[in-house]
Amino acid sequence: MNGVPGMVLNGLREFLDTGVVTSERMRAIERNAIALGVGTLQMMESAGAAIANAVRAKGPSKVLVLCGKGNNGADGMAAARYLQNDLETSVICIGGESRSDENRLQLRLLGSCAVSVHVVDCPEEVKALKHLFDSADLVVDALLGTGARGGLREPYRTCVGMANEAEAFILAVDVPTEGTRADAILALHRPKMEGVDTACIGIPLEAEIFTGPGDLLLIPERSADAHKGAGGRVLVVGGGPYQGAPYLTALAALRSGADLVRIASPVAMSFPDLIYEPLEGERIGEEHLETLLKLSSWADVVAIGAGMGPEGHGVAQKLASCCRRLVVDADALRTPLPVGEMTIYTPHAGEFGRMTGVLPPKDLRERARLVKRYARRNGVVVLKGPVDIVSDGERLRFNRSGCPAMTVGGTGDVLAGAVAAFFCRMPAFEAACAATYANGIAGERAALDRGDGMIASDLLSFIPAVLRGEKSA
Repeated sequence: MNGVPGMVLNGLREFLDTGVVTSERMRAIERNAIALGVGTLQMMESAGAAIANAVRAKGPSKVLVLCGKGNNGADGMAAARYLQNDLETSVICIGGESRSDENRLQLRLLGSCAVSVHVVDCPEEVKALKHLFDSADLVVDALLGTGARGGLREPYRTCVGMANEAEAFILAVDVPTEGTRADAILALHRPKMEGVDTACIGIPLEAEIFTGPGDLLLIPERSADAHKGAGGRVLVVGGGPYQGAPYLTALAALRSGADLVRIASPVAMSFPDLIYEPLEGERIGEEHLETLLKLSSWADVVAIGAGMGPEGHGVAQKLASCCRRLVVDADALRTPLPVGEMTIYTPHAGEFGRMTGVLPPKDLRERARLVKRYARRNGVVVLKGPVDIVSDGERLRFNRSGCPAMTVGGTGDVLAGAVAAFFCRMPAFEAACAATYANGIAGERAALDRGDGMIASDLLSFIPAVLRGEKSA
């Protein structure tokens, strides 16, 4: 990610999300910031300085910082360094081997500071430090933050109990550790719960309003006991006039993690990994509707439109009304629109004009406003272009992954397959964002390998590596 000119970004500020952010989304934002060049330690130093300023504002004489083994604890230790010359500062740090690299570094740095550091491994060692709790005017809770999972274990539980018993003011970082009687909460970058103060830690605007590698972190991991079909089942309906398009969609769905993909088409092509469902004749028509309805009940997601031609539009409408999760692409993008219970539309500019009656303007901000208005009424929209726009009517993301070589026919069919695969396991908006970014990166890597001779099927072999987070050579 090379960054977008500041003048352009300033005009796009209206599309920034506000309010409470989930821990998963925050992790994605931070990963996008790292891709832009803002390192984890850089954000941690900003967090430490912000926490220290919040502590000073309360006017204490003695401060006790409680730190866990993750990055919330590392933020607390960074804050202790910033406080070392102003206040009498002590740190209680939970021991153990499973601390993050950043946490380990911050703990080592504290060894060179005028800070009293106590590493504890058990409740008895915490209790032995009761005098620190009793004498502190302010306690910083940097034990777990948003990284908390499951019930509270020792010696965390004892730390919380002794902090609660002390008379000190308690300042929690991001969110209070379970059971903590926090008097104030300082959220870093964005609030993780309602009604708290926030502090800027220098995350670029682009990390939030543009897609990036962080969006791929939102794709659920498969469990160790996953069975066939757990990755999702996709039905692709299309073909006839343009026989290759639905197969590109189907293969992309497999490469993007779907376990089982059926393709219902009048045209048979030999791909052993796909389950072919033959439709008699040369075009998809009303005579196929009963078969398609049965197949749609099997699928987690139905992707319809690729290579279908305008003749099958009536069938697409009727089929869509019975689909829970639907991806509408290519020839199905015409009025009246096919509508499922949850629907993602993936038009390019011309198709957007055909389905809405309004061609999108060239100005990016006006283009985004139009997409957002339309999505609010109809479902998630992915408007493809030099800068893609994804919106569910409330949220909006821009995507600039991709390259000029992707103007070749079929890359949109590949995107539709990726969207369908992710939609099996993710909410519509998140699936569309992740797929749009991954498809663009796969195109960039394929173009590096093939140049202007790249074809859409070249993207397929790059998608799995993109999803694994591998960097191009």
